[in-house]
Amino acid sequence: MILDAHARARVTQIGDLPVRTPSGAYVLLKQIADVYETSGRYQIQHLNAQRVQTVTANVSGRDLESFVAAAKRKLAREVTLPPGAHVEFAGAAEAQARSRHDLIVNSLLAGTGIVVLLAMVTGHWRNLLLVMINLPFAFVGGVFALALTGGLLSLGSMVGFVTLFGITLRNSILMISHYEHLVLVDGRVWGLDTVIEGAADRLVPILMTSLVTGLGLLPLAIGAGEPGREIEGPMAIVILGGLMTSMALSLLVLPTLALRYARFKSRP
Repeated sequence: MILDAHARARVTQIGDLPVRTPSGAYVLLKQIADVYETSGRYQIQHLNAQRVQTVTANVSGRDLESFVAAAKRKLAREVTLPPGAHVEFAGAAEAQARSRHDLIVNSLLAGTGIVVLLAMVTGHWRNLLLVMINLPFAFVGGVFALALTGGLLSLGSMVGFVTLFGITLRNSILMISHYEHLVLVDGRVWGLDTVIEGAADRLVPILMTSLVTGLGLLPLAIGAGEPGREIEGPMAIVILGGLMTSMALSLLVLPTLALRYARFKSRP
């Protein structure tokens, strides 16, 4: 409650305010409290009719999620709160947890839709697996790059993995669809010569896509530790590492697996 300017003009006026007791009688505020001017907090924060005390901290040397989990365990084990008091973790920790949950849910929904569409387009479950098998190649490179730079699994790195998987799937689709075109449209016999020719035809598109993406993200990866790049830095590092491994393996391992397992048949 904030008194009007006239009521709080003098300390004596504040002391003369009547206070109702539980029995219904009225006493003056100065009879039950010492009213005087002093220096102290100029603002008392409230939230949902409760007083709020904010404690801030900056986390360095570890990821925010593990720090929050350790702080919650320590508070539950060593701190006894008075009745009516409770602790809430807010700020960046809460925002990152909410964003991470939304990213995972949306990625799963989008991934399910992509798999269904790819199953309809590829026409054979083996071809679908060949398209999807390039994802572990990219994942290994992203994890290795993240570990090599001392990074931690954060929201930015998760966004990087999602972007990396999209680029990797595109490269795989380019390769398998070209093989299908060579067999079904050009009438080539599916064998080693066709595999080599198809990989050579897709060498330049896959290489240029990876190089252009990598060069665009290189400045962000170099300055990953600078302030303001907490999201873009880990994202760029994951994408660069994953592109190197997926590009090499999609041009070397994927054609070999396609020669052994791919099946192409005419579709209406």
